[in-house]
Amino acid sequence: MPGREIPLITGEIYHIINRGVASMKIFLNDLHYRHAQKTAFYYQHKTLEQRYSYFSRLPQSAKSDVLLKLNQAKEFYVEIIAYCLMPNHFHFLLKQTADNGISNYMSKFTNSYTRYFNIKNKRIGPIFQGKFKSVRIEFEQQLLHVSRYIHLNPYSSGVVKSINDLKKYSYSSLPEYLNLTGNSYCQKDIILSYFRKPGACEDFVFSQADHQRSLSIIKHLLLENLETE
Repeated sequence: MPGREIPLITGEIYHIINRGVASMKIFLNDLHYRHAQKTAFYYQHKTLEQRYSYFSRLPQSAKSDVLLKLNQAKEFYVEIIAYCLMPNHFHFLLKQTADNGISNYMSKFTNSYTRYFNIKNKRIGPIFQGKFKSVRIEFEQQLLHVSRYIHLNPYSSGVVKSINDLKKYSYSSLPEYLNLTGNSYCQKDIILSYFRKPGACEDFVFSQADHQRSLSIIKHLLLENLETE
């Protein structure tokens, strides 16, 4: 018999990973990435009255009113600490703020994105490789290293070729952490509270960029199953 699934703990932080079926690409162009980002930010709210597909068709003024009410309600399934969308997988660093919050959030996000992807690409069936994987963050250094791992993923995987390109990789929370965008979707203070000096967080991230990239190359050469990339 399969083992009992252990529920995720409210108030705790988890590294969440999922990838495309058979490592298929799940983000094919900029529109796909942008849609995934918008749905990810939308579905963290608990008190939604409509799917994102309906919300997205509202006039801009109506959208602003809805988002204002949601933000004032301050009822969330999760807090998004960091994230990165890659061609065939994604990473989220999430703090669960309601019972079953991460499971509810990931279900709404992946189901919504699957519907969008299938409609756009005239296909049917699942696009994600089963249930998401989760790793509980248990200590400070793990939190910092996982956040760095997530932000370096486009560089270490070869999706971008340089650190400058990584800084401009707009499908992750890194530009937000570096104050290179006006967006403010992530709970950055959870990470930034560990860095007292200006630029210290940036230095911490990039100090291991080439090392992480070399490890990724080695894993590919050994043909390992990159379940946690």
